[in-house]
Amino acid sequence: MLQEQFAEIISIIKHSRSKAIKAVNIELINHYWLIGEYIFKRVENVEWGQAIVEQLAEFIQQTEPDLKGYSNKNLWRMKQFYEAYKDVPKLSTLLREISWSHNLAIFSRCKTVEEREFYLKLSTQENFCFRELNRQISSSLFERTMIGNTKLSTPLREIHPDITNQLKDSYVFEFLPTRAL
Repeated sequence: MLQEQFAEIISIIKHSRSKAIKAVNIELINHYWLIGEYIFKRVENVEWGQAIVEQLAEFIQQTEPDLKGYSNKNLWRMKQFYEAYKDVPKLSTLLREISWSHNLAIFSRCKTVEEREFYLKLSTQENFCFRELNRQISSSLFERTMIGNTKLSTPLREIHPDITNQLKDSYVFEFLPTRAL
């Protein structure tokens, strides 16, 4: 009986930690978004160029040496992050539900808004770790899913709108050697 009560306390602790990590992640993504937006607007108005962003990175390093992750390269990634999603507000919530490394993988490797949305939704629904997300992108899950969807007849999709991807078997043989045996 007492151990069950203790287990409940452990559950409360774990739940609170999880919520705290999510809140920190949301704020971190907001933070990167705002920095990306700021840099984007300065570059767009031809106020800043690559040299200024390099100077900013150096300034941050000199004035706040304990701050990590603000290299020239990372500052440009924040700008690219903002650019990739600034015109797609419907993805705003999804962006904040996954980690920065997940976001980097998606916006840097996916070519279209539809593909980015697909992997953002998949990452949140399936709670993918970074390695699994990377594997899914590398195995072209988006393309395979879209090809599978186009093979369904229009009447079938109209009669059964939830049938998408229900009738296909898709296999990825990435574990097989690439050269002939």
